[in-house]
Amino acid sequence: MYEVIWHGRGGQGVVVAAQILAESAYFQGFKGVTSAPTFGPERRGAPLTASTRFSSNTIRMVSQIEHADIAVVLDSSLLSVVNILGTLKEGGLIVINTELKPDDLHINGKVRIATIDAGAVAIRHRLIREGQPIVNTPMLGAFSKASNLVDLEAIEKGLKGKLSSAVAAPNILALRDAFEQTCIK
Repeated sequence: MYEVIWHGRGGQGVVVAAQILAESAYFQGFKGVTSAPTFGPERRGAPLTASTRFSSNTIRMVSQIEHADIAVVLDSSLLSVVNILGTLKEGGLIVINTELKPDDLHINGKVRIATIDAGAVAIRHRLIREGQPIVNTPMLGAFSKASNLVDLEAIEKGLKGKLSSAVAAPNILALRDAFEQTCIK
């Protein structure tokens, strides 16, 4: 079983990204998939998490993820606010939305690091809402490249199931762009 924890802020599409990944993993051939948000009365901009589990077998676990295989961070400022490494297994993968390259980040711990400037990708493809770049789709592309667990075609199918065709088109372009731009250490 693979466990993914998504860290972001309210309004960034963290919950939607976790849902799309679960559906995409199913399209990839995983038999068990789950997705769940973890938040309380937070408002736009407040830190929140969501999780995705997928497995080749049925998943009967419904508890929150304590130590994920992969952490996806939609807002790098959370690295100084939330103990993200504390939610990640040793040897796990952290995928971060940042302008920095993995070698430029000073992350201590036995983890693999992937980075993508998801904000720039979102702006390039005009994925903007209320003046802010929508980074969840580019982060799905970075996840695909860095984890090698769910391919782009499955994620594209997941996007098409969640979004109208007019909205899906630029999101798919951003997904592919982010896949190509992701740096992995």
